[in-house]
Amino acid sequence: MTQSSEILVVGGGMFGAAIAYGLVRLGHDVIMLDEGDHSLRTARANFGLVWTQAKGKGLHRYHDWSVESGVLWRDFAPQLLEDTGIDVKHRTGGGLDILIGDEQRANKQQYIDEMKAQAEAAGSSFEVKILDRREAQELLPNIRLGQEVSGASYSAHDGDCNPLRLLRAMHAGFQKRGGRYIIETKADRVSHDGRFFVTETSRGKFQSDKIVIACGHGIGALAPMVGLDAPNRPQRGQVLITERVEASLDYCVTPFRQTNEGGFQLGNSEEDVGFDDWTTLDITQRIAERAVRAFPQLAGVRLVRTWAGTRVLTPDKCAIYDESESHPGAFVATSHSGVTLAAINAHHIAKWVSNGETEPGFEQFSAKRFDVSKAS
Repeated sequence: MTQSSEILVVGGGMFGAAIAYGLVRLGHDVIMLDEGDHSLRTARANFGLVWTQAKGKGLHRYHDWSVESGVLWRDFAPQLLEDTGIDVKHRTGGGLDILIGDEQRANKQQYIDEMKAQAEAAGSSFEVKILDRREAQELLPNIRLGQEVSGASYSAHDGDCNPLRLLRAMHAGFQKRGGRYIIETKADRVSHDGRFFVTETSRGKFQSDKIVIACGHGIGALAPMVGLDAPNRPQRGQVLITERVEASLDYCVTPFRQTNEGGFQLGNSEEDVGFDDWTTLDITQRIAERAVRAFPQLAGVRLVRTWAGTRVLTPDKCAIYDESESHPGAFVATSHSGVTLAAINAHHIAKWVSNGETEPGFEQFSAKRFDVSKAS
């Protein structure tokens, strides 16, 4: 039996769920296909950051896009709460990236200088600054910085949320507004029969007027079937979780974030090991040692859990949004920043899929930027 909808969203992770949720809020008839938790779901293994200061090197429009999403988050979190009753624990007010040693601080200052120059060339801005050790300690009065901490980079645009609550809220909001959620359904093939897009899955066929391919690591197999290209690769990141302790961080801090429940989330790693999502003892030890160097009092806190996830990285680590030229109505959307971009995906990207409405500079997110002949 073939199921029909106006729009089919392939992917139930952070990207797919945000876009699907935004589309049903616009009044569209939407089916969201989700392979399920047995897939390599990056959404269940991320850091929960709504983060801008590390985004957009080489493509400043992506930095601005991340900042704009951070602004939209101020309405997005209350909207989810109103629609679903789920508080995603969005925290605003700024974020700090802890720097250990003089070399790390010098490298971060060089990065900031390069980003400011890039921003000036783009007619934009890059509002990140270095705090010295004293300034960083003043913002974190309830926890002692380690002797090796040389300062922190700070952006007022940054924050965090509870990513598991976020994913649950977007799914709940989607379904409460009439969206149809099809779980444990892997899309195997996409084609166009002259009238509709036809998606063949493990649970039969689905036909739709439009299709959004937002299934992370699965994009590479599906996108070319409708004339799209969204190159990406997996990168493993490992994370440690401590027992719950008294709240001590007034700001979002990375790579050692205290969650709303009280546990510290310690990260992270960047490993090119394909789709291997196992944790390793050497990385666990390295992360734990670095956390204690930053916050010595963590030495007495128990670790209770470790996990690994696989980021979906494009060649320049910036988002790809494209509509097929050969198959109009087929869209692709991907990035490793699903939490940061959830608000803008539910708002701007849903409007783009709905009626073609785009923001200035949106064309820069096309995968054509990786093809020198087409980009020029």
